Amino acid sequence: MSGSSSDWSHHSQLRERLGPAGSLVESLIAGMSEIIKSVICIQPEKDTFIEIGCYFYRASMIIMEFRTNYNTPTNTVEILQSLHKRVELAKSFTTKIEKNAHTMNSSEIITVVHQLEGLVKSFGENLNLIPLSTYGNQEYADKAAKSLFKEMKEASFSVAGPTSREIETDLYAVDADISAVNIQLSDYPSQIYSTGNDNNNSREISAVLDRNNLALPQLARYMEPLYETFYCPLTKTVMEDPVTIESGVTYERKAISDFFDKFEDQNELVCPKSGKSIKSRNLSTNVALKATIDEWKERNEAARIKVARAALSLASSDNMILEAIDDLQSVCRTNPYNKVQIRSIGIIPSLAKFLEYRSRSIRQVTLELLKQLAEDDEEGKDIVAKTVDISTVIKMLSSSHTPVRHASASLLVELSKSRFFCNEIGAVAGGILMLTTVKYRQPLDSFASEKADEILKNLEKLPDNIKLMAENGYWEPLLTHLLQAGNEAMKMEMAVYLGEIILGSESKTSVAERASPALIEMVKTGNSPSRNAAFKALQQISSHNPNAKALVDAGILQIMIEEIFTRSSTHNEQMNSRNEAALILANVLESGLDLENFQVTTHGHTLASDYIVYNIVSRIKNSSPDELNINLLRILLCLIKSDKASSTIVSVVKEMEASYDLIDLINNPNDELGIKSIKLLITLSGFMGHTLSDRLCKTQGQPQSLIVNPNEITTITEKHAVSANFLAKLPHQNLSLNLALVNSKTIQAVMTSIAQINKTGTRSSRHTSSYFEGLVGILVRLTTTLYDHQILLMAKTHNFVSVLTELLTRSFTDEVQKLSAIGLENLSRQSVDLSRPPQRKKKNKILKLSFFRKCISINLSKGESFSLCPIHRGVCSSQETFCLIEAEAVERLLSCLDHENVEVVEAALSALSTLLEDKVDVDKSVGFLSERNAIRHVLNVVKEHKEEGVTKKAFWVIERFLMKGGDDSVSDISRDRLLPATLVSAFHHGEGSTREMAGKILRHLNKMPDLSNTLTFTM
Repeated sequence: MSGSSSDWSHHSQLRERLGPAGSLVESLIAGMSEIIKSVICIQPEKDTFIEIGCYFYRASMIIMEFRTNYNTPTNTVEILQSLHKRVELAKSFTTKIEKNAHTMNSSEIITVVHQLEGLVKSFGENLNLIPLSTYGNQEYADKAAKSLFKEMKEASFSVAGPTSREIETDLYAVDADISAVNIQLSDYPSQIYSTGNDNNNSREISAVLDRNNLALPQLARYMEPLYETFYCPLTKTVMEDPVTIESGVTYERKAISDFFDKFEDQNELVCPKSGKSIKSRNLSTNVALKATIDEWKERNEAARIKVARAALSLASSDNMILEAIDDLQSVCRTNPYNKVQIRSIGIIPSLAKFLEYRSRSIRQVTLELLKQLAEDDEEGKDIVAKTVDISTVIKMLSSSHTPVRHASASLLVELSKSRFFCNEIGAVAGGILMLTTVKYRQPLDSFASEKADEILKNLEKLPDNIKLMAENGYWEPLLTHLLQAGNEAMKMEMAVYLGEIILGSESKTSVAERASPALIEMVKTGNSPSRNAAFKALQQISSHNPNAKALVDAGILQIMIEEIFTRSSTHNEQMNSRNEAALILANVLESGLDLENFQVTTHGHTLASDYIVYNIVSRIKNSSPDELNINLLRILLCLIKSDKASSTIVSVVKEMEASYDLIDLINNPNDELGIKSIKLLITLSGFMGHTLSDRLCKTQGQPQSLIVNPNEITTITEKHAVSANFLAKLPHQNLSLNLALVNSKTIQAVMTSIAQINKTGTRSSRHTSSYFEGLVGILVRLTTTLYDHQILLMAKTHNFVSVLTELLTRSFTDEVQKLSAIGLENLSRQSVDLSRPPQRKKKNKILKLSFFRKCISINLSKGESFSLCPIHRGVCSSQETFCLIEAEAVERLLSCLDHENVEVVEAALSALSTLLEDKVDVDKSVGFLSERNAIRHVLNVVKEHKEEGVTKKAFWVIERFLMKGGDDSVSDISRDRLLPATLVSAFHHGEGSTREMAGKILRHLNKMPDLSNTLTFTM
């Protein structure tokens, strides 16, 4: 069937039903279609003409109602004739402009616009005259007509600015400023949609249709004239597969087939339209009609796409946008080729801007249309991926509006099939993180979670994306590719990433358990680049202590020992595998696992065996690489913590005289190496301290280089702290080292540093407290060799007693207080020997004695006077004789007895005990201490501390008070109700000397019988 015959058939049928009105309806629709086609092509005042075209387009919907309704009023012809005249006149104006726009000046164009404005208004007035009965039951048509009449009556095509609109709120994080801008942009069609030369011709639209509540007409799909022969008599819709039956009537194939199926008896078959009986069920394809309908569809769909583009450009109402997008979705479903047309006329940029529109519904349908345009079309995917803002789509995954969230996820699934998208996703800040977050929220939104998982799988096509996933906590892709057999290049790349990424606390252990076996295998069998990548990854994994067990279970110890001791690097090696292996082994050992008995060689050697220790120690030399030395020292520092390994290490160090190498490393320019070496020497000092002291003194520049001049220190470092502590930990009685410290002026630097820290405090650096403890320890070590005159002079010169007394009550560490008390104990023991009676020039002088609290003042003739210490029986001072009484140290030592730290208490008690020894006047000392309530402090020590050492010292002091303090002391001690129970417990369970002293005190208190008259005890 040809197009002309179809036209004739259609007009004939319409005349039969509507008479003359039918011809006018068809002519009106055709005329308005021509107007719309013309205005779309006009460039001058483009937006104004598109708006005019929209009025006629919307009017065509109302006119079309005459096609489907049979209630045609009597005045229909007159109304249609009036409308027809105005349409023909408007068509002549728009056709003229379309053809001659390039030669017309602006004033001529403005005149035409004004004429068209008048026609639009009069057209609306005539439209309002159509009776309600014309629309039958279609109330929407009547409402649309009246709404359109009001708008056409007020139509004005002068240029005006955009109007403000209320912004829809949404939990989805769309920037309010951006949304507002886009709302304004939607009022400028030339900014939302422009192609070719349109960019230079755009301007603001006059009186944008913000008042319009009417969407695109429901009959937008019928832009081209529609003929009644296109309709199936059964379905009342345009036919897709027209077939002709025996009666000559054409139907939709499926509809007539379903109709025939209702008849079981062949003889009962009838034509549903004519009612005539038919004998055959044969269906003949109406090829001519199908071709005509297909041609009509192509023209109609092309026109619909253009109208939708215009509607999206105007964006005068949300409903208009929704209808336009819905129509585009419809034409895409009908014919996939329409996607190409939509892309070619530049609709995608307009859609991209609607992703930030204020309405969630518009954002949703825009996402759905973009997904349609990207489906099953690689070019479409790339265009959409390049045009839309990917970050905006990803943000929508967090929308509180479920349809928007699901639509964005579905679009991203399609885009993730594009290589361009896979390349670009890495540049979107937080893009992978958002996808992994959605994936793990499966209980909250299973659909979005599944889509996110699908997207991430598609993104795995690029290794860089796999790295980003791992960085954002999604390790599965990286581990899967690492464990896959065959692709060595991919495995190496995954190992490289694993070595670069800092593992999160939640994933460290699980990653280690899965990746370790593969990485260890790469170390064993891989080429140089693969081994290098595997070593870096193992370093990263081993740096987290809880991963040690997984590494050990995977066989890390044996492989690393082999790398350190037996494997030789080839010329192709990009790194020193021995260094890397030592670092990994040190990391594993620092985890604290008990591995000393773990077999690490095929010959059954353990980590604590002579063979392993010897090989480690033998490689620690100044000539070895610094990194290797550091990690070997770390290994030894871990092993030496166990009894078995420590004896082996000490034995090997002695045998190999490795202490010289360790001391040489102290001043290595690499501070970390020096620190590790000193730490090992500190540990060894408990086993071979005198040997280390002697070798230190024999080393050039030592020991003075360990204590830096305080004027040269800007910040106290760990190196300063461990150096001072090394000197403090070496055997205190080693005279050679003590003299070396005195003669090298190291003590002067120590005293200056103590004074500075005493003044400024220990908060200047996190290493200051440790450094200060070392400095105090160096002073204390000198107090053990005061028999040497040089050291004695040094102690007097710098008034050690006053310095240590002051440190007792400052808010320093417990270690400083303990060391200070120990130093005062050592100094106090020298007081008796250093205290001497005054030397008189003449023998016949008369002494006049008067007793004071602390000392006895002796006045001689001719103004001579001396102060005698009642306890040390001679002339005393804190500086010259180290007298604790003169230094006022007793009160401070007594306050230390209330300390929580038992070591501080024990040291203070030992220092006070020097005032009760047999060398001094014990009676006077007890009296002196009683005045200061010393016994109360000592009794409190017995109550608070149960340790054997401090209990024994406290019992000794109590016994001295009972023996020398008289009835007052006995009374004070007896009043303590808890003491007898403590004494009884010590008498039953204490060690020998403690038990003996507990018995003596109990006898003094008459708590047990004195058997000295009948039995003899050997004490």
